[in-house]
Amino acid sequence: MSVKQVRKAIAKVFSIVFLSAAAAAAAAAAAQANGPAPGNYAIDASHTSVVFAVDHMGYSDVVGRFNELEGSVQVGSSGEATINMVIKVGSIDSNHAKRDEHLRSPDFFNARQFPEIKITGPLSFKRLNGKSELVAKVTLLGITKNVHFELEEGKQGKDPWGLERVGYTAIGTLKRSDFGMNFMQGGIGDEVLLTVNLEAIKQ
Repeated sequence: MSVKQVRKAIAKVFSIVFLSAAAAAAAAAAAQANGPAPGNYAIDASHTSVVFAVDHMGYSDVVGRFNELEGSVQVGSSGEATINMVIKVGSIDSNHAKRDEHLRSPDFFNARQFPEIKITGPLSFKRLNGKSELVAKVTLLGITKNVHFELEEGKQGKDPWGLERVGYTAIGTLKRSDFGMNFMQGGIGDEVLLTVNLEAIKQ
């Protein structure tokens, strides 16, 4: 085989690889544009987090998370989705054992009487000042309030293991006093920033 023929063969191989990659990318983009496949998606707790941040006497924010949660995302035939998440209050983790014990007490989350926080709501996208918004019902200390989240839709479709997966990020602010959590107002901030990073797998 001449040098010219070798070059042509190499060029042909690169052309095939490029076209295959382009076709795969186009298919992935089309799947993303069409939205997730309808069905029930179980929340993947190992790739989901609920993180909170609250002002500490004006010095800085104390940041924590809940380590145990479960739930689902139900996707309808038209692409609309509904989230149902249950967070275990006892799993609160602010990187300080004594503070976590206090946070579980009646002064704050009262984990014995109210062991769960619930977040439910439609994941349909509403445009608000150029941003998408989720209005979710949050149940905390037995009180349910609407909380507004800025919503970002992540990748949707099959992961490398062939599982249908969806992802969302929601960021919102609630007032703890709205739920009757009034301990140390003035020292500890009333507004709490919540960040939910969620992945769910089709069942």
